[in-house]
Amino acid sequence: MEEKQEISFDEFFQMDLRIAKVIWAQEVEGADRLLKIKLDVGVLGERVVMAGIKQWYGVDDLVGKLVVYLANLKPKKLRGVMSHGMIVAAAPFDEETNEYSAVLLHPGAEVSPGTILR
Repeated sequence: MEEKQEISFDEFFQMDLRIAKVIWAQEVEGADRLLKIKLDVGVLGERVVMAGIKQWYGVDDLVGKLVVYLANLKPKKLRGVMSHGMIVAAAPFDEETNEYSAVLLHPGAEVSPGTILR
């Protein structure tokens, strides 16, 4: 994977990264990769996101989990659903399958939904 262009500290601090708790998740009809997920983002309220993680996470695996959430990504319609933000995941490369996978990031301690990452 190639390196991305450098950004300034100001550009980095424009990202609103927060902890969110998965309220529910459901499969998206006809989609091989997408899950529709509702998040509790504390003071920001509830948000729905579409995440391409179906190959690695089932809906029952996600409910109640704390995840890292990018709150200020411009909304985008995917499969007819407005996705408000993005769940952050690591993407390790598996040399056996020659594909990237998804590993959701989460805090190492219990923190409240809406907590800001710095």
